[in-house]
Amino acid sequence: MDRRPIGVFDSGLGGLTAVRELSRLLPGEEIIYFGDTGRVPYGSRSRETITKYARQDVAFLRTFDLKAIVIACGTVSTTALEVLSAENPIPVLGVVAPAAEEAAALTRNGKIGLIGTQASIRTGAYERQIARLAPDAAVSALACPLFVPLVENGRFRPGDKVAEMVAAEYLTPLKEAGVDTLVLGCTHYPLLSAVIGDFMGSGVKLVNTGAACARQVARQMEADGTLAGADGPGVRRYFVSDSVDDFSRLASIFLGEDVAGEVAQVDITIY
Repeated sequence: MDRRPIGVFDSGLGGLTAVRELSRLLPGEEIIYFGDTGRVPYGSRSRETITKYARQDVAFLRTFDLKAIVIACGTVSTTALEVLSAENPIPVLGVVAPAAEEAAALTRNGKIGLIGTQASIRTGAYERQIARLAPDAAVSALACPLFVPLVENGRFRPGDKVAEMVAAEYLTPLKEAGVDTLVLGCTHYPLLSAVIGDFMGSGVKLVNTGAACARQVARQMEADGTLAGADGPGVRRYFVSDSVDDFSRLASIFLGEDVAGEVAQVDITIY
């Protein structure tokens, strides 16, 4: 048994897609979440800036005695995972490999769509992983930079005309390409799953990167024997670099439970 907490971070609230699945799979685990809401989005930043921010995020989380760090951010996973893994003595897990594995396993016609931030698409990391697993698959990749600010402002529900219009604008080429699997290559995007799914149609399978990563974390911890083995539910603690109230409101909607009083603001620039 290892009762140390799991650290999870993202540029904003998108990483809660991983927290939600981790909480479902591993209810006894303590989770420390940091959302860099004061500097979201990361996707339009340079590699150097993304790496700098990610190092600060990890430095804050390492003030807790963690047993693992989950990069619940597609941009950081594609840009700085190797650096962070090399610099930290505990496991550092990203979202790219597990999402690529699920996409390769799910596709039937070999046509896979990929959407992500500009930084993630620029690296080609998802495409390389998918090519390794499914060499004959054709991957159509598109950057969708407006999706993150839509989610961060609570504009992700079906019936939201702006969200639906932006989704149609971005996703039409993928629909026309006949993809049967779509990787939501940013952990913010699953919050738009209903909007994206309605547009793409029921024949297209959506890969939730945050959830895929959480499932891999659960499998690895079970194999390594590092599960907490707690009798009761684990503690969830949330930290942000900007407004606590805005995060609490949206996080409570997404997680389906009240997180007010469990969220604190930190000055991430001192780390």
